[in-house]
Amino acid sequence: MDNTKSAQAVIERLIGNRAKEFELHLIENKNQGQDSFEVETTDNKVKINATSNIAICYGAYTFLKDIGAVSISWEGNRISLPKVFPKYSKKQSTPFKYRKYLNACTFGYTTPWWDWKRWEQEIDWMALHGINLPTALEGQEAVWQELWKEYGLTDSQLQAHFAGPAFLPWQRMGNINSLGGPLPQEWINKKQDIQKKLLQRMRELGMHPVVPAFSGYVPKAFAESHPNSKISELKSWSGGGFESTYLLDPNDPLFKEIGKRFIEIYTKTYGPSDFFLADSFNEITPPVSEEHKYKELADYGKTIFEAINEASPKATWVMQGWLFGDNKEFWTKEATKAFLSKVPNDRMIVQDYANDRYKVWENQEAFYGKQWSYGYVHNYGGSNPVYGDLNFYKNELISLLQNPKKGNIVGYGVMPEGLNNNSVVYEYIYDLPWTQGKQPINEWLEKQLNARYGKTSDAVFQGWQLLLESVYSTKYWETRWWNDWAGAYLLFKRPTLKVTEFKGNPGDKEKLKQALDILNKEAKNYNKKNLYNYDLIDASRHYYSLSIDEMLMECVKSYESKDIKKGDELLKKIEKTALDIDTMMSGQPLNSLNNWIKSASDYGTTPAESKLYVKNAKTLITLWGGEGHLNDYASRAWKGMYKDFYWPRWKMFFQAQRESAINNTPFDEAKVRASIKEWETKWCVSN
Repeated sequence: MDNTKSAQAVIERLIGNRAKEFELHLIENKNQGQDSFEVETTDNKVKINATSNIAICYGAYTFLKDIGAVSISWEGNRISLPKVFPKYSKKQSTPFKYRKYLNACTFGYTTPWWDWKRWEQEIDWMALHGINLPTALEGQEAVWQELWKEYGLTDSQLQAHFAGPAFLPWQRMGNINSLGGPLPQEWINKKQDIQKKLLQRMRELGMHPVVPAFSGYVPKAFAESHPNSKISELKSWSGGGFESTYLLDPNDPLFKEIGKRFIEIYTKTYGPSDFFLADSFNEITPPVSEEHKYKELADYGKTIFEAINEASPKATWVMQGWLFGDNKEFWTKEATKAFLSKVPNDRMIVQDYANDRYKVWENQEAFYGKQWSYGYVHNYGGSNPVYGDLNFYKNELISLLQNPKKGNIVGYGVMPEGLNNNSVVYEYIYDLPWTQGKQPINEWLEKQLNARYGKTSDAVFQGWQLLLESVYSTKYWETRWWNDWAGAYLLFKRPTLKVTEFKGNPGDKEKLKQALDILNKEAKNYNKKNLYNYDLIDASRHYYSLSIDEMLMECVKSYESKDIKKGDELLKKIEKTALDIDTMMSGQPLNSLNNWIKSASDYGTTPAESKLYVKNAKTLITLWGGEGHLNDYASRAWKGMYKDFYWPRWKMFFQAQRESAINNTPFDEAKVRASIKEWETKWCVSN
């Protein structure tokens, strides 16, 4: 028996006793760390030879999916094993040494209330999807706490520093301080315990968890107690309204000292790691002088790397490549080249994951010899319109592999900001590094539907082809940033008269309607618990949300032109549709406001903690914070949100608009929006 215990355990958690019919073997990896697997069935034994435990898990899942026996997803698993495993043989390998997963923001938008049981499920999901480079950022506040206390900070100063559980990712990236706090000690302890289990499981499986490092940000109290250190107070993030953050200069001896000490404490707490994430300039313009810009940028890169290297001499510095696309005015080729110039090529990975929005790696010449990984964000803020673009992912991968200028590419994957949406996108993306885009999408889709639903038909397949053409052919959901206001649909944005200028949602609504007509007819062949119904609800609420957007524009126009009768008819119709969607969403109990609030409340050990967590949970998906445009960024198409949050806001708006029309008085939009904001603020603290 080779050391395949960890893979065996994953398969056992998935299919129970039948895991005994799997014979697993690790084979030598002869091809520069590139994974491969081979699955063959003989005499009702499933033999898997693979180069790693992750490749074994992925091979097992590929086999079970191919024979239509198993499908796993965030919304539920379907498992129906045949009495005897059929004859089967498959060999696959991937040119990508690493398959990455999870955005720094996922730890706010999705996982704040996760316990170990939920994390264990996710790690199994990762293993079965071939992921071996997961971002693992839980539990770091215990380390920061110990570190800053060594520098003389008190408990009360740290309480004033740490953000609330849902907002920690942006504090970690140096964007905000203290928002939604104070952070309970109980939270810090709980997440420390979870991170220990999480890292142990990931390491047993041979994954390479990417853990945090110091990127230069210090608490305000630290800055105040070190007046002789070179510390910049940075401009408020994202449109303002947030407290300043403080960044240490790389040439201050404290930078390297703190960076090294952080990793020492981290290692003492969690064991040694080989990949460290440090992002100094996430959506923040570097505080460098015009005169010595390139030298100062090079100093930042050099010092971050040296701090990691001195504490962990074989480790790799990992950074997100998001900043290069987000602020391309600052990050010219010269600036990026300077920043990376003093770091050894083989000791760094740039995670370029925004290729569904920006063309960073091509503009930045594949990061000038550094290792890098290609991928997508796909999901922003956990906001969940139905979209993705399977053809785009496939064609991009094929052209990437053929591109002679792809440089030192070592990884591939998706780094969503939020989970539990559009499962088909993630199934497809994580098969691509192994099929390398050679499998026709239709052939892939047929196997996917068979595994997910247990059976399919020509009609169901036709319905799904229409879904691919109508909604799964959109690589980025533009609406969510329309006019600089966030929100997945117009319905999800704070109401404004400007919606009349909206040019329409992406996708093809007519084709979506054709798909729904077919899929609704076929629904009688599936029981209510089948994931078929889950997908049908998803596509339906998307269609009706798009319809509401069109009616909102009409309704605003009607009241503006004083056509009260038409406005009233539309108002009734919008209300009915919104409430119908809310009722329909009962079929997705996990995706509900109630579930989100309950999991936040249950995470608390005292009433005060529960209250804080619930406020965090509600604020994150609505107001967010600051004075900029982040409200509704994390808008959710959930049961409870249509009825209790999105529709009441528009109703208030329309009632005010209607009143002005009837009384022939000017409509004061600013005043109405301010009262809606006040209502939102109360909603976030209400029970």
